[in-house]
Amino acid sequence: MILLQSHSRFLLQTLLNRIQNLEKCIELDHHWVEFDDVRYHVQVSMKNPHILLLSLSLPTPPLETVFVGGLPFGAIEAIKAAYGVIVQILDPPRDGFNLTLKLNLSKLPQDEDQRHTLLVKIASVREVVLGAPLRVILKHLASRTVAPDIDQFVALVHRPNESFFLVPQAEKVTVVFPMRFKDSIDTVLATSFLQEFMESRRTAGLSNAPPCLWSKTPPLELKGVTDDELSANAGFVTFVILPRHVEGRKLDRTVWNLSTFHAYVNYHVKCSEGFMHSRMRRRVESLIQALNCAKPDQEKTKKTPQTRSFKRLKQGFLRAGNRMLE
Repeated sequence: MILLQSHSRFLLQTLLNRIQNLEKCIELDHHWVEFDDVRYHVQVSMKNPHILLLSLSLPTPPLETVFVGGLPFGAIEAIKAAYGVIVQILDPPRDGFNLTLKLNLSKLPQDEDQRHTLLVKIASVREVVLGAPLRVILKHLASRTVAPDIDQFVALVHRPNESFFLVPQAEKVTVVFPMRFKDSIDTVLATSFLQEFMESRRTAGLSNAPPCLWSKTPPLELKGVTDDELSANAGFVTFVILPRHVEGRKLDRTVWNLSTFHAYVNYHVKCSEGFMHSRMRRRVESLIQALNCAKPDQEKTKKTPQTRSFKRLKQGFLRAGNRMLE
């Protein structure tokens, strides 16, 4: 199984190249889109080569999610805690984006290791922003409390117009993913993958992993959620997060894995589909090769001055017999 990295590789490479060529005053204007429709925009002008503007556009949230000022709740506090004085939040953001950050590259640490660590954290802005509500809830779980002003059901966006649900409690947090796929083949493969995913949890090496369940119908924890919000054609996946799963450094990994679980499943479904297509193509090629080998070779009659064809020999014998009869 391949886990997605929390930082944007293209954004990290862009930041590293900018640091290496800081004195050249090169103008930058990059746009790109990553999985789950998260859009980035990096801009640097020649007038202020030390100032980099990073804009982020998040997936379109469904109606059941809670956004504050165009961002998930807790995102502003998470950005300030993660980046400090190096990053400034521009209000309002650039048109078409949910967030615009102003980075002062001259304030980066001089130590190379510390600078690289900070750049990786900046490249993980997606995790900081989208994972902020989940981080707030799981932090309270670590202390076995429930965050104040939190509803019984919390919907968090993770794909355009799609959300997953949290049921926070003092001793556990139940996370439910309605699995939706547009392609019918992807739905079949995802259903099989999720069933095997649930069975693998029972192996001895994964005894400390969060309990995982898959069902065709919504779990009882989401009894009060409307049917439109629970539409799913590949069933429902439920994780039960316990305090031991969010202790210390485990918190960051748990937040990222839950935030990108649907993308993780979709990635492996597409890989499985591509693998089966390649196997089918190789099988067809081998069958065509076997059929070509079974065709008989066309026999060509070679005629030389010393040999004659059967038809010419027959005509010669007939003429000789006629002379004998005469």
